[in-house]
Amino acid sequence: MSFPEPVRLPTCSDEEWNLRCQLAECYHLIDYMGWTETIFNHISARLPGPAQHYLVNPMGLNYSEVTPANLLKVDLCGNKLEASPYEGNPAGFALHAVIHEHREDVHCVIHTHTTEVSAIAQKEAGFDYNNFYGAQLYKRVAHHTFEGITLFAEEKERMLKSIGDKAVLVLRNHGIAIAESSIPKAFFLTWIAQRAAEIQLAGASIPGPDSQVPAAVRQKCADLAAMLSREKNIAELTFSALVRKMRKERGNHYPSW
Repeated sequence: MSFPEPVRLPTCSDEEWNLRCQLAECYHLIDYMGWTETIFNHISARLPGPAQHYLVNPMGLNYSEVTPANLLKVDLCGNKLEASPYEGNPAGFALHAVIHEHREDVHCVIHTHTTEVSAIAQKEAGFDYNNFYGAQLYKRVAHHTFEGITLFAEEKERMLKSIGDKAVLVLRNHGIAIAESSIPKAFFLTWIAQRAAEIQLAGASIPGPDSQVPAAVRQKCADLAAMLSREKNIAELTFSALVRKMRKERGNHYPSW
C-alpha cells in the first residue's frame, strides 16, 4: 500500500521538514494508542539551531488532524513565528518552553494524562517500580506539586527545579511529561510509563502483597533500558514498527498532509 507524500512547506530545510514529518507521525501514534485527551495535551520538538524555537500542535485540532505543514513554529514565549490560521494552547507553553530553554539534552517533550497515568499521579507514592516496566523507570522519575492548570509563567522555574535532570516528570494529581533527546525516544519512554501505570493499577486490584523488586535489580533494569534506547536504536525500531502497523490498519485514514 502506498501513502501520499506530505505537501512540503517551501521555506523548510530538509532537517526541519524531516522533524515535522516525524512529529506529525508521533501525534498520530498517540492517537492510535488511545492516549489522547480530545484536543488537549501537547508534544513539542526542538528545532535545530541556536534560536531555541520549537514545534507544537495547533489548538483545536485532533491529533489525527496534525500534519507536518500545520504544526506551529513558536519561540520560548509561545509566539508564532510563521503565519498560521491556528493558535497554540497556552497551557503547553510554560511546561514545554522552560524545558526546551534549559535542558540542552532534551529535544522532545510529550505530555499525557491517560486514566492510568493520572491515577498513578494522584497517589502519593506514584510509580512503585515493582513490575517489569516500572522497574525501568527507577531513579528516572521526578515529581511536581499540582498548582492548577499550567497557564502561568511564574510556575516555570518551579517545574524546571522539579524535573532537574530526570526524563520523567510526574505532575501530581495531573499526568506526566516525558523529556527525551529525540521523538522516538520520548515516545518509547511514554509507552514504558503507560505500561507501568496499567500494570500497577491492575496489580492493585488483586488481593495480597506485591512481590518486591530489589533496588539493585530495579537499577539494573533502568540502566539496561536506557542503554538499549541509547545504543541499540530500540526506540527508533519500536517507533517505526508502530508507524507501519498504524498505517497498515488505518490505511490513508489521516487527512491529506
